Amino acid sequence: MKHAPRKRFGQHFLTDHSVIAAIVSAIAPRAGERLVEIGPGLGALTVGLLERTERLEAVEIDRDLVARLRHRWPAERLMVHEADALAFDFKTLAGSDRLRLVGNLPYNISSPLLIGLLSSRKVIIDQHFMLQKEVVDRIVARHGCADYGRLSVMLQAHHHVEQLFDVPPEAFDPPPRVESSVVRLITRPEPMARDLDSLERLMAIAFAQRRKMLRGTLMPWLRSQGLDPEDPRFALEPTARPEEVAVTQWAGLADALFSLRSAAPAR
Repeated sequence: MKHAPRKRFGQHFLTDHSVIAAIVSAIAPRAGERLVEIGPGLGALTVGLLERTERLEAVEIDRDLVARLRHRWPAERLMVHEADALAFDFKTLAGSDRLRLVGNLPYNISSPLLIGLLSSRKVIIDQHFMLQKEVVDRIVARHGCADYGRLSVMLQAHHHVEQLFDVPPEAFDPPPRVESSVVRLITRPEPMARDLDSLERLMAIAFAQRRKMLRGTLMPWLRSQGLDPEDPRFALEPTARPEEVAVTQWAGLADALFSLRSAAPAR
């Protein structure tokens, strides 16, 4: 029976075989790797992946699609976990092997999912995702660009990021109203910032008023935390705005905040 796409799950099913082949080629799965597909849907990308690897795991929230996938492939080939990817603990799938994550992600969960996956980064080798092009533009943006922001810093501090290729709306059923793009994120052996929580806290403060100069927003807050924002190590320009500060500078500030917090006596 035909499956009616559900808006609440942001379902747009990939149907273009040339795009599927390009994604599988970019992933280049090899035997013995632990691949996990997020949101397999009707299994279009799943088919291509299973042609290149003997086993695949998947996380799918739609119970009807879970039943279809389990009926189509035995668990020895496709192990389907019925779960919300936003709440799923991907570390439980790693075992002694690190994971490679892939998927055509629903646009309405992409940013929170990518941020959430940072807590599992130690068990993840890389990620290949289809996302809304606007989100991918933000992920790969460099400082000084309008698209550069919290998502850019958080992901680039922990991954090598690369925008691979764009995908038009007609490659999906139903077609989304926006263009899509495929991104590759390779986990850095060592993140730029030592502590994820410190960087995330810094980003929340820094980009809350991104149009204002640092001297009126971030720098007073840094002083309130016991940090001198005019320390030459950070190379902050008081008249700069958050999007003009490089990832390396943000990482340095986050490390300094973490060091202060670690040195503070417990209360």
